[in-house]
Order: sequence, then C-alpha cells, then structure tokens
Amino acid sequence: MPINQNVFSSLTAWRRRAVSRVVHRGARWVRETGAVTAERPGPYRFRRIGTGTRLAFPQGTVFGAPWIELGAHCIIGQDVTLTAGMMPDLDLGPDPILTLGDGVVLGRGSHVIADVRLTIGDDCFFGPGVYVTTTNHSYDDPETPVGKQWPRTDPVVIGPGGWIGTGAVILPGARLGRNVVVAAGAVVRGEVPDHAVVAGAPARIVRRWEPDEGWQPPLRTPAPVPIPEGVTPEQLVALGEWDKAQG
Repeated sequence: MPINQNVFSSLTAWRRRAVSRVVHRGARWVRETGAVTAERPGPYRFRRIGTGTRLAFPQGTVFGAPWIELGAHCIIGQDVTLTAGMMPDLDLGPDPILTLGDGVVLGRGSHVIADVRLTIGDDCFFGPGVYVTTTNHSYDDPETPVGKQWPRTDPVVIGPGGWIGTGAVILPGARLGRNVVVAAGAVVRGEVPDHAVVAGAPARIVRRWEPDEGWQPPLRTPAPVPIPEGVTPEQLVALGEWDKAQG
C-alpha cells in the first residue's frame, strides 16, 4: 500500500507540473498575442504609434485613439488607461489631444486622462498607479451633486526626462519642467521648474539644482557610478568577492 500511495503521489505531482507548464505557456502566448504594437495595433487606431512601442496585455480603458499619439520605443504597462475626450466616439477636431514622446514608460495601472491637450515629453518614466488628468470636478453649485456639475479642464505639460513616482497625481493645469522628480504619492498642480524635486500633497519643491551651487539642499548620497562597458557578470562577481576579502 505505501508503494501505491507513493506512485499515486508522484503521478499527481507530475500532472500538476505538466498542467502548470501548459498554463504558463498559454499565459505567455496570450500576453504576446494581446500586446499592441505598430505592426499589431489590435482594435485601436491611434493617430500615431512609433516603432518599438508596446502596450502590454491586458490594456486598460482606451478610447479616442485617433487623437492619441504614441512616440517610438514607449513601454505602456498592463491595465494603463489612455483616453482622449470625455467619452468615446466624440469628434475632437483636427489636432491631437494626448501626445507621448519617444521613450516614455507608463507603469502598470497608470491613468492618463486627456479631455484637452496633454503632453508627456521624451524619456519620461512613470511608476505604477500614476494618475494624470486635464479635468477636475467642479462644485460651484451647492445644490447639485458634484458628479453632475460641468467639470473644469486645463491643459497639462510634463517635460522630458522626468520621473513620476508611484501613486502620484498630476492635476489639471500642471506644467512640469525638464528632469523633474515627483515623489511617490505627491499631488502636483501649477508650475514646477526644471531640475526640481517635489513631494507632498499639495506638492512643494524639496530640492532643486542651482547652476552655481549644485543640488540644494545637497544630496545625502554620492552619485552612482555606472558599470564600465565591456565588464562581464563574472568580473562583477569576482570584484564583489575581492571587496569582501579586503574588508
């Protein structure tokens, strides 16, 4: 009897491993097939989608695609919402509404909502769950539910080279300069100058690059040193072991 039980357990384990492999292979196939690229746009007819750009599967809510421009080599994570206009099937005129530059990365679950002009510059990186919108609810009339009042809209510009941290919110009218860092969870409105770090809700500048003085207040850690070209993983491991031996 113990032998039979062992054989049965081994067969069960083998079947589970086999099923697991099949499921994972199927999932990979679905992700690859469901991804959106310039060559495989799926159901979307973007105004432009650049070479090397990829929208991971599953996509979030996407509408107003004819008024959305996606630059080259962008990475759009899973469940990212991209919308132009307040609702689907509107005629938004001859000009683009939402534009992503080249090399933009939008983290999983981010939302980019453009009812009026919204521009994200080249090489801007978003963490997961970032929310950017050109529209906000109004509450002028105290007698009417807020959700039924006509919203306010204001264009948004996010300059090139920025880093927008996880869970940040960019509100209507925000204008972020070049290489701006937005801390996780920050709520940003208004103007943010080039080379600034903002944090908090509402966000405020906590660090800024001054041409004559460098970063103020000064950075607490030294700048990371890039790995030289041509260095192999084996050499890095050997160097780490050598450092330990010296310590």
